[in-house]
Amino acid sequence: MTIGIDARLWSQTGVGRYIKNLVTNLHNLDKKNSYVLFVTKKDFPEVEKQIRNKNWKIVVVNISWHSISEQIKLPSLIKKEKVDLMHFPYFNVPIFVSVPFVVTIHDLIYHHFVSGKASTQPLWLYGFKMIAYRFVVHVTAKKAKKIIAVSNSTKNEIMDHLKIKQEKIEVTYEAADDLKKSNKKITLDNYFLFVGNVYPHKNVDTLIRAFKKVASRKDVKLLFVGREDFSYKKLKKKVSDLESSGNLIFKQDVDDDTLASYYKNAICLVRPSHMEGFSLPPLEAIANECLVIASEIPVHREIFGDSIIYFNSQDENDLAAKMTKLLSMDKKEKEQRIKKGVEKAKEFSWERTARQTLKIYESSLGL
Repeated sequence: MTIGIDARLWSQTGVGRYIKNLVTNLHNLDKKNSYVLFVTKKDFPEVEKQIRNKNWKIVVVNISWHSISEQIKLPSLIKKEKVDLMHFPYFNVPIFVSVPFVVTIHDLIYHHFVSGKASTQPLWLYGFKMIAYRFVVHVTAKKAKKIIAVSNSTKNEIMDHLKIKQEKIEVTYEAADDLKKSNKKITLDNYFLFVGNVYPHKNVDTLIRAFKKVASRKDVKLLFVGREDFSYKKLKKKVSDLESSGNLIFKQDVDDDTLASYYKNAICLVRPSHMEGFSLPPLEAIANECLVIASEIPVHREIFGDSIIYFNSQDENDLAAKMTKLLSMDKKEKEQRIKKGVEKAKEFSWERTARQTLKIYESSLGL
Protein backbone atom coordinates (compact mmCIF):
# COMPACT_ATOMS: atom_id res chain seq x y z
CA MET A 1 0.00 0.00 0.00
CA THR A 2 1.28 3.46 -0.94
CA ILE A 3 -0.03 6.23 1.29
CA GLY A 4 0.20 9.92 0.45
CA ILE A 5 0.18 12.54 3.21
CA ASP A 6 -0.41 16.22 2.58
CA ALA A 7 2.23 17.80 4.83
CA ARG A 8 2.19 21.34 3.41
CA LEU A 9 1.25 22.70 6.84
CA TRP A 10 4.33 21.10 8.43
CA SER A 11 5.78 24.27 9.94
CA GLN A 12 2.48 25.78 11.09
CA THR A 13 1.30 25.77 14.69
CA GLY A 14 -1.65 23.58 15.65
CA VAL A 15 -2.19 21.32 12.63
CA GLY A 16 1.54 21.44 11.93
CA ARG A 17 2.30 19.81 15.28
CA TYR A 18 -0.25 17.10 14.48
CA ILE A 19 1.37 16.44 11.09
CA LYS A 20 4.94 16.35 12.44
CA ASN A 21 4.13 13.96 15.27
CA LEU A 22 1.96 11.67 13.14
CA VAL A 23 4.54 11.48 10.34
CA THR A 24 7.47 10.99 12.72
CA ASN A 25 5.76 8.10 14.49
CA LEU A 26 4.53 6.45 11.28
CA HIS A 27 8.10 6.75 9.99
CA ASN A 28 9.39 4.94 13.09
CA LEU A 29 6.86 2.12 13.24
CA ASP A 30 5.78 1.26 9.67
CA LYS A 31 8.43 -0.39 7.48
CA LYS A 32 5.91 -2.35 5.37
CA ASN A 33 3.97 0.33 3.49
CA SER A 34 5.31 3.04 1.20
CA TYR A 35 4.69 6.75 1.83
CA VAL A 36 4.71 9.87 -0.30
CA LEU A 37 5.00 13.10 1.68
CA PHE A 38 3.89 16.29 -0.05
CA VAL A 39 5.74 19.31 1.41
CA THR A 40 6.50 22.92 0.56
CA LYS A 41 9.92 24.04 -0.66
CA LYS A 42 10.37 26.02 2.57
CA ASP A 43 9.83 22.94 4.78
CA PHE A 44 11.78 20.49 2.61
CA PRO A 45 15.19 20.88 4.36
CA GLU A 46 13.73 20.16 7.81
CA VAL A 47 11.59 17.26 6.57
CA GLU A 48 14.51 15.71 4.67
CA LYS A 49 16.58 15.59 7.89
CA GLN A 50 13.88 13.64 9.72
CA ILE A 51 12.55 11.34 7.00
CA ARG A 52 15.34 8.96 5.97
CA ASN A 53 13.71 5.53 5.55
CA LYS A 54 13.75 4.08 2.03
CA ASN A 55 9.99 3.46 2.02
CA TRP A 56 9.37 7.21 2.24
CA LYS A 57 9.45 9.66 -0.68
CA ILE A 58 9.34 13.46 -0.30
CA VAL A 59 7.68 15.47 -3.07
CA VAL A 60 7.96 19.27 -3.13
CA VAL A 61 4.74 21.04 -4.13
CA ASN A 62 4.73 24.83 -4.05
CA ILE A 63 0.98 25.14 -3.70
CA SER A 64 -0.40 27.21 -0.86
CA TRP A 65 -3.39 26.01 1.16
CA HIS A 66 -6.85 27.49 0.59
CA SER A 67 -5.86 28.46 -2.97
CA ILE A 68 -7.22 27.93 -6.47
CA SER A 69 -4.04 25.99 -7.32
CA GLU A 70 -4.78 23.64 -4.44
CA GLN A 71 -8.10 22.78 -6.04
CA ILE A 72 -6.84 22.58 -9.64
CA LYS A 73 -3.16 21.52 -9.63
CA LEU A 74 -2.78 19.38 -6.51
CA PRO A 75 -5.07 16.52 -7.67
CA SER A 76 -2.93 15.86 -10.76
CA LEU A 77 0.31 15.90 -8.71
CA ILE A 78 -1.21 13.38 -6.30
CA LYS A 79 -2.40 11.18 -9.17
CA LYS A 80 1.09 11.28 -10.73
CA GLU A 81 2.56 9.64 -7.61
CA LYS A 82 0.12 6.69 -7.92
CA VAL A 83 -0.82 6.58 -4.25
CA ASP A 84 -3.44 4.05 -3.16
CA LEU A 85 -4.75 6.28 -0.39
CA MET A 86 -4.30 9.95 0.47
CA HIS A 87 -4.43 11.44 3.97
CA PHE A 88 -5.37 15.09 4.26
CA PRO A 89 -4.64 16.15 7.87
CA TYR A 90 -6.81 19.26 7.45
CA PHE A 91 -10.18 19.96 5.82
CA ASN A 92 -8.70 21.74 2.76
CA VAL A 93 -9.14 18.81 0.37
CA PRO A 94 -9.23 19.38 -3.42
CA ILE A 95 -12.82 18.57 -4.37
CA PHE A 96 -11.68 16.95 -7.64
CA VAL A 97 -9.13 14.59 -6.08
CA SER A 98 -9.62 11.19 -7.73
CA VAL A 99 -7.83 8.85 -5.33
CA PRO A 100 -9.48 7.44 -2.19
CA PHE A 101 -8.71 9.58 0.85
CA VAL A 102 -8.94 9.93 4.61
CA VAL A 103 -9.36 13.37 6.17
CA THR A 104 -8.70 14.63 9.69
CA ILE A 105 -11.22 17.19 10.88
CA HIS A 106 -9.91 18.90 14.01
CA ASP A 107 -12.95 21.04 14.74
CA LEU A 108 -15.90 22.87 13.22
CA ILE A 109 -15.18 26.18 14.92
CA TYR A 110 -15.98 28.14 11.74
CA HIS A 111 -19.50 26.74 11.90
CA HIS A 112 -19.96 28.53 15.22
CA PHE A 113 -17.67 31.57 15.14
CA VAL A 114 -18.09 33.37 11.84
CA SER A 115 -16.43 36.74 12.30
CA GLY A 116 -14.15 38.94 10.24
CA LYS A 117 -12.52 40.25 13.44
CA ALA A 118 -9.62 37.81 13.13
CA SER A 119 -8.98 38.61 9.47
CA THR A 120 -7.28 41.44 7.58
CA GLN A 121 -9.45 40.76 4.54
CA PRO A 122 -12.44 42.86 3.46
CA LEU A 123 -15.68 41.51 4.91
CA TRP A 124 -17.04 40.55 1.47
CA LEU A 125 -13.95 38.43 0.76
CA TYR A 126 -14.03 36.88 4.22
CA GLY A 127 -17.71 36.05 3.67
CA PHE A 128 -16.94 34.43 0.32
CA LYS A 129 -14.20 32.32 1.92
CA MET A 130 -16.61 31.16 4.62
CA ILE A 131 -19.06 30.02 1.95
CA ALA A 132 -16.23 28.20 0.15
CA TYR A 133 -15.11 26.65 3.45
CA ARG A 134 -18.56 25.23 4.19
CA PHE A 135 -18.85 23.84 0.66
CA VAL A 136 -15.42 22.18 0.73
CA VAL A 137 -15.97 20.70 4.21
CA HIS A 138 -19.34 19.21 3.24
CA VAL A 139 -18.01 17.73 -0.03
CA THR A 140 -14.91 16.42 1.76
CA ALA A 141 -16.92 14.74 4.51
CA LYS A 142 -19.19 13.01 1.97
CA LYS A 143 -16.37 11.81 -0.31
CA ALA A 144 -13.89 10.63 2.35
CA LYS A 145 -13.46 6.92 2.95
CA LYS A 146 -12.97 7.68 6.62
CA ILE A 147 -13.00 10.81 8.76
CA ILE A 148 -10.57 11.08 11.65
CA ALA A 149 -11.82 13.23 14.54
CA VAL A 150 -9.42 14.26 17.30
CA SER A 151 -12.03 13.89 20.06
CA ASN A 152 -15.51 12.52 20.63
CA SER A 153 -16.68 16.11 20.97
CA THR A 154 -15.52 16.81 17.41
CA LYS A 155 -17.06 13.52 16.24
CA ASN A 156 -20.42 14.61 17.62
CA GLU A 157 -20.06 18.00 15.89
CA ILE A 158 -19.36 16.27 12.56
CA MET A 159 -22.39 14.03 12.98
CA ASP A 160 -24.65 16.96 13.91
CA HIS A 161 -23.52 19.60 11.42
CA LEU A 162 -22.30 17.53 8.45
CA LYS A 163 -24.86 14.73 8.84
CA ILE A 164 -22.26 11.96 8.69
CA LYS A 165 -22.98 8.50 10.12
CA GLN A 166 -20.91 7.63 13.17
CA GLU A 167 -19.54 4.44 11.52
CA LYS A 168 -17.56 6.60 9.10
CA ILE A 169 -15.83 8.60 11.85
CA GLU A 170 -12.88 7.32 13.88
CA VAL A 171 -11.49 9.09 16.93
CA THR A 172 -7.73 9.29 17.45
CA TYR A 173 -6.62 11.52 20.29
CA GLU A 174 -3.62 13.79 19.98
CA ALA A 175 -0.82 13.87 22.56
CA ALA A 176 1.57 16.27 24.23
CA ASP A 177 4.77 16.98 22.33
CA ASP A 178 7.93 15.75 23.98
CA LEU A 179 9.10 19.19 25.10
CA LYS A 180 11.85 17.59 27.20
CA LYS A 181 12.12 18.62 30.82
CA SER A 182 13.78 21.98 30.44
CA ASN A 183 16.31 23.50 32.79
CA LYS A 184 16.42 26.73 30.81
CA LYS A 185 16.49 29.75 33.09
CA ILE A 186 13.85 32.41 32.54
CA THR A 187 13.67 35.83 34.18
CA LEU A 188 9.88 35.88 34.64
CA ASP A 189 8.15 34.89 37.84
CA ASN A 190 4.66 35.00 39.34
CA TYR A 191 2.80 34.84 36.03
CA PHE A 192 -0.30 33.24 34.57
CA LEU A 193 0.24 31.74 31.12
CA PHE A 194 -1.76 31.68 27.89
CA VAL A 195 -0.49 29.68 24.88
CA GLY A 196 -1.90 29.78 21.35
CA ASN A 197 -3.66 32.13 18.96
CA VAL A 198 -6.14 34.76 20.15
CA TYR A 199 -8.98 34.28 17.66
CA PRO A 200 -12.51 35.15 18.91
CA HIS A 201 -13.37 31.62 20.07
CA LYS A 202 -10.36 31.65 22.41
CA ASN A 203 -12.32 34.02 24.68
CA VAL A 204 -9.29 36.13 25.55
CA ASP A 205 -11.43 39.13 26.51
CA THR A 206 -12.82 37.20 29.48
CA LEU A 207 -9.28 36.27 30.51
CA ILE A 208 -8.12 39.91 30.32
CA ARG A 209 -11.05 41.14 32.41
CA ALA A 210 -10.52 38.40 35.01
CA PHE A 211 -6.80 39.11 35.15
CA LYS A 212 -7.41 42.82 35.74
CA LYS A 213 -9.47 41.91 38.80
CA VAL A 214 -6.71 39.64 40.13
CA ALA A 215 -3.88 42.09 39.29
CA SER A 216 -5.62 44.89 41.18
CA ARG A 217 -5.08 42.92 44.39
CA LYS A 218 -2.01 40.78 43.68
CA ASP A 219 1.40 41.41 42.10
CA VAL A 220 1.01 39.04 39.15
CA LYS A 221 1.63 39.05 35.40
CA LEU A 222 -0.06 37.49 32.38
CA LEU A 223 2.20 36.00 29.71
CA PHE A 224 0.93 35.40 26.17
CA VAL A 225 2.95 32.95 24.05
CA GLY A 226 2.05 32.59 20.39
CA ARG A 227 2.59 33.84 16.87
CA GLU A 228 2.46 37.57 16.23
CA ASP A 229 -0.27 37.61 13.61
CA PHE A 230 -2.98 40.19 12.99
CA SER A 231 -5.03 39.08 16.02
CA TYR A 232 -2.05 39.34 18.37
CA LYS A 233 -1.17 42.83 17.17
CA LYS A 234 -4.80 43.87 17.60
CA LEU A 235 -4.86 42.51 21.15
CA LYS A 236 -1.60 44.25 22.09
CA LYS A 237 -2.99 47.58 20.91
CA LYS A 238 -6.21 46.98 22.84
CA VAL A 239 -4.46 46.30 26.16
CA SER A 240 -1.51 48.66 25.82
CA ASP A 241 -2.16 50.07 29.32
CA LEU A 242 -1.57 46.67 30.92
CA GLU A 243 1.39 45.93 28.67
CA SER A 244 3.12 49.23 29.44
CA SER A 245 2.71 48.63 33.16
CA GLY A 246 4.57 45.35 32.86
CA ASN A 247 1.58 43.23 33.89
CA LEU A 248 0.99 41.89 30.40
CA ILE A 249 3.84 40.31 28.42
CA PHE A 250 3.91 38.94 24.86
CA LYS A 251 6.44 36.40 23.58
CA GLN A 252 6.39 35.27 19.96
CA ASP A 253 7.69 32.17 18.19
CA VAL A 254 9.40 30.62 21.20
CA ASP A 255 11.26 27.32 20.85
CA ASP A 256 10.13 24.15 22.61
CA ASP A 257 12.83 24.42 25.30
CA THR A 258 11.65 27.90 26.26
CA LEU A 259 7.99 26.85 26.12
CA ALA A 260 8.69 23.96 28.49
CA SER A 261 10.28 26.42 30.93
CA TYR A 262 7.30 28.76 30.68
CA TYR A 263 4.99 25.87 31.54
CA LYS A 264 7.18 24.66 34.39
CA ASN A 265 7.49 28.08 36.07
CA ALA A 266 3.94 29.44 35.58
CA ILE A 267 1.37 29.81 38.33
CA CYS A 268 -0.86 27.98 35.87
CA LEU A 269 -1.96 27.86 32.23
CA VAL A 270 -5.34 29.47 31.57
CA ARG A 271 -7.41 28.07 28.67
CA PRO A 272 -10.65 30.12 28.47
CA SER A 273 -11.90 28.90 25.06
CA HIS A 274 -15.56 28.81 24.11
CA MET A 275 -14.79 25.84 21.83
CA GLU A 276 -11.89 23.52 20.93
CA GLY A 277 -11.39 20.41 18.86
CA PHE A 278 -8.85 18.84 21.21
CA SER A 279 -6.91 21.56 23.12
CA LEU A 280 -3.21 20.70 23.08
CA PRO A 281 -1.67 23.41 25.33
CA PRO A 282 -3.40 22.16 28.52
CA LEU A 283 -2.10 18.66 27.78
CA GLU A 284 1.42 19.99 27.21
CA ALA A 285 1.06 21.97 30.44
CA ILE A 286 0.07 19.07 32.69
CA ALA A 287 2.79 16.92 31.10
CA ASN A 288 5.25 19.62 32.19
CA GLU A 289 3.94 19.80 35.77
CA CYS A 290 1.93 22.96 35.22
CA LEU A 291 -1.50 23.49 36.77
CA VAL A 292 -4.38 24.37 34.42
CA ILE A 293 -7.55 26.42 34.71
CA ALA A 294 -9.81 25.79 31.72
CA SER A 295 -13.31 26.55 30.52
CA GLU A 296 -15.92 23.93 31.30
CA ILE A 297 -16.63 22.87 27.72
CA PRO A 298 -17.33 19.26 26.64
CA VAL A 299 -13.92 18.55 25.08
CA HIS A 300 -12.03 19.72 28.17
CA ARG A 301 -14.10 17.42 30.37
CA GLU A 302 -13.58 14.58 27.87
CA ILE A 303 -9.81 14.92 27.66
CA PHE A 304 -8.80 16.09 31.14
CA GLY A 305 -11.42 14.72 33.51
CA ASP A 306 -10.69 15.87 37.07
CA SER A 307 -6.99 16.61 36.43
CA ILE A 308 -7.54 20.36 35.90
CA ILE A 309 -9.61 23.21 37.41
CA TYR A 310 -12.72 24.41 35.56
CA PHE A 311 -14.60 27.70 35.31
CA ASN A 312 -17.68 29.02 33.52
CA SER A 313 -16.39 30.51 30.25
CA GLN A 314 -19.11 33.18 30.33
CA ASP A 315 -18.20 34.38 33.83
CA GLU A 316 -15.09 36.52 34.34
CA ASN A 317 -15.75 36.63 38.09
CA ASP A 318 -15.64 32.85 38.30
CA LEU A 319 -12.32 32.81 36.44
CA ALA A 320 -10.90 35.58 38.64
CA ALA A 321 -11.97 33.64 41.76
CA LYS A 322 -10.28 30.44 40.51
CA MET A 323 -7.08 32.35 39.65
CA THR A 324 -7.05 34.01 43.08
CA LYS A 325 -7.71 30.72 44.86
CA LEU A 326 -4.77 29.15 43.07
CA LEU A 327 -2.45 31.85 44.37
CA SER A 328 -3.24 30.83 47.95
CA MET A 329 -3.35 27.06 47.39
CA ASP A 330 -1.12 25.18 49.80
CA LYS A 331 1.93 23.27 48.58
CA LYS A 332 0.51 19.81 49.31
CA GLU A 333 -2.65 20.37 47.25
CA LYS A 334 -0.59 21.80 44.40
CA GLU A 335 1.67 18.74 44.40
CA GLN A 336 -1.34 16.41 44.38
CA ARG A 337 -2.91 18.26 41.45
CA ILE A 338 0.38 18.29 39.53
CA LYS A 339 0.80 14.54 40.07
CA LYS A 340 -2.75 13.90 38.85
CA GLY A 341 -2.05 15.99 35.73
CA VAL A 342 1.18 14.17 34.90
CA GLU A 343 -0.60 10.81 35.19
CA LYS A 344 -3.42 12.01 32.93
CA ALA A 345 -0.93 13.19 30.27
CA LYS A 346 0.59 9.68 30.18
CA GLU A 347 -2.71 8.32 28.87
CA PHE A 348 -2.01 9.99 25.51
CA SER A 349 0.82 9.14 23.10
CA TRP A 350 1.62 9.99 19.49
CA GLU A 351 2.75 6.41 18.90
CA ARG A 352 -0.75 5.19 19.79
CA THR A 353 -2.24 7.85 17.51
CA ALA A 354 -0.01 6.68 14.65
CA ARG A 355 -0.90 3.00 15.18
CA GLN A 356 -4.62 3.82 15.20
CA THR A 357 -4.23 5.97 12.08
CA LEU A 358 -2.42 3.16 10.27
CA LYS A 359 -5.33 0.81 11.03
CA ILE A 360 -7.70 3.43 9.60
CA TYR A 361 -5.63 3.54 6.40
CA GLU A 362 -5.89 -0.23 6.08
CA SER A 363 -9.62 -0.41 6.81
CA SER A 364 -10.29 2.40 4.32
CA LEU A 365 -8.97 0.13 1.55
CA GLY A 366 -10.56 -3.01 2.97
CA LEU A 367 -7.24 -4.55 4.03
